[in-house]
Amino acid sequence: MRPIVDFLLNDWLNVASLTERERFADHSAETFAQVLNTCERIAREKYAPFNRLVDTEEPRFDGEKVHLPQATHDAWKAYAESGMLSAAQSYDIGGMQLPYTVEAAANGFFAKASVSIGAGMLTTGNANLLMAHGTLAQQRVFALNEFSGRWSGTMCLSEPQAGSSLSDVATKAQPDGDGFEADPLGPRFRLTGNKMWISAGEHELTENIVHLVLAKIPGPDGKLVPGVKGISLFIAPKKLVNEHGDLTGERNDVALAGLNHKCGWRGTTNTLLNFGEGKFKPQGAAGAIGYLVGKPGEGLRCMFHMMNEARIGVGIAATMLGMAGYEASLAYARQRPQGRPMTEGGKDAARPQVPIIEHADVKRMLLAQKAYSEGALALELYCARLVDEAHTGAPEAAAEANLLLEVLTPIAKSWPSEWCLEANSLAIQVLGGYGYTRDFPVEQYWRDNRLNMIHEGTHGIQALDLLGRKVVMQGGAGLKLLATRINDTLTRAGQVDGLAEHAAGLASALQQLGAATKAAWFTGVPEEALANATPYLQAFGHVVLAWVWLELGLVAQANTPRTDDERNRNAGLLAALRYFHAYELPKIGAWLNVVSRREAVCREMNDAWF
Repeated sequence: MRPIVDFLLNDWLNVASLTERERFADHSAETFAQVLNTCERIAREKYAPFNRLVDTEEPRFDGEKVHLPQATHDAWKAYAESGMLSAAQSYDIGGMQLPYTVEAAANGFFAKASVSIGAGMLTTGNANLLMAHGTLAQQRVFALNEFSGRWSGTMCLSEPQAGSSLSDVATKAQPDGDGFEADPLGPRFRLTGNKMWISAGEHELTENIVHLVLAKIPGPDGKLVPGVKGISLFIAPKKLVNEHGDLTGERNDVALAGLNHKCGWRGTTNTLLNFGEGKFKPQGAAGAIGYLVGKPGEGLRCMFHMMNEARIGVGIAATMLGMAGYEASLAYARQRPQGRPMTEGGKDAARPQVPIIEHADVKRMLLAQKAYSEGALALELYCARLVDEAHTGAPEAAAEANLLLEVLTPIAKSWPSEWCLEANSLAIQVLGGYGYTRDFPVEQYWRDNRLNMIHEGTHGIQALDLLGRKVVMQGGAGLKLLATRINDTLTRAGQVDGLAEHAAGLASALQQLGAATKAAWFTGVPEEALANATPYLQAFGHVVLAWVWLELGLVAQANTPRTDDERNRNAGLLAALRYFHAYELPKIGAWLNVVSRREAVCREMNDAWF
């Protein structure tokens, strides 16, 4: 994996150029490499050897505490001590001021080694949200303790009866007495309700857990405001703290109601939490204490700061699982003898068997995995580079980066979670029956990855977001900007032997995508346009990945290799580009066909007909 990471960061994205900016001026290509080396080492020593262990020894609740293997405690400690929780933060709060591009690449090593153990995605995202929307006291007490690794964080959105329908959130927040606004940690409320699917919602890895909770404040009539406009955001720590960040020794009324037992990703607790159910009575009263973040009614806007970060994080996790399966099945294919080549005399049983990597169909499955996982990694790091541009670029460049991120975030989350899952399925297929056993790791990679199509907004929700909002907002400005970037690549690739044909194919695909977008909305009826949002998402993602692969092909074609390894790397990249454009890009025709004609069968299907 390291060679492709270095190629993407250095040869394609030129992350060293970020050191010319004031925020990253203390860094160099060497310090970036040191960070990658450190994370790769920790992942290799503290994560990878225990990936199967945490899959088989699931979290256990004894009625008082959740028990995790010692390896999970050791991994968290090593991760926290590495400084990666505050990698992108300023020096004055203990951060390293790393570009997010480098941080994202470095975190990829942990996801690949054991996504089930987990790293700091939720904790960092939680703290980053508070740095953007919290008060100075909330930042000092909660965010800084999360960045140090002393405390960890969660996001509490879904509820048993609501799921992804956040407008139906029923958790209630009542002002805590007449002086509720005087608390130095923010306006203090009492929360009552239940939250479901909360990752890392209960454990003993850290001294405290900082829950960010969506809840509704009743109106003057005592009723909850319907819809998402009534949602506010609150900090509800597992253990109460004072304004200096010291634990008071008192439990907040946040209680574990149960652990969810999952298909994969078993090393991380997934919980149902009860808020204000009466197991504890903090400060002698009923209800979990929660401190308001931001203004009342703006909770979802604040929470999306964390959700959008998490969606890129989910994309990276899906990508790394695809990469892990690819590498495992590649190694197996190189050493597993079976069959003879399809040449003259190939049926002669007296001839020696060949490694299965010599068979064209096995090469097809390996090429697909390579195209999916390496292409997905390029997409995620490109999005991470846009984050750096949005934060530190010149005003016009920052605005364009933000706009591109709006359009690409649904793809960054959804495309790897679908197609790197398919890569994991192909990895199992390469190993045959062995792949279906627990003697080899590829079946676990598939089980772990299956969550990512659900995690942080299901596939269908990403599709509705893309076609229903992102490509039409601001008069389609984001889609036009993306098309401009793609056309720039097409112009350059159209002048290069070996790439011009691929450029022409992508140009046609881009035209089909634009026409389908207009056709979907031709009647202006959302129900008609969005009935086929998921095929649209799939086609859109494939166009984006075809563009990414053409970008990588341009760099590989222009790159002068210094070693045989680099020569083989470049040839492999060009082969993956060729594969994606030949085998994958043509799929968009079928997907966009139903979008363009606003195929009605799915929305017209009657319940009784099933």
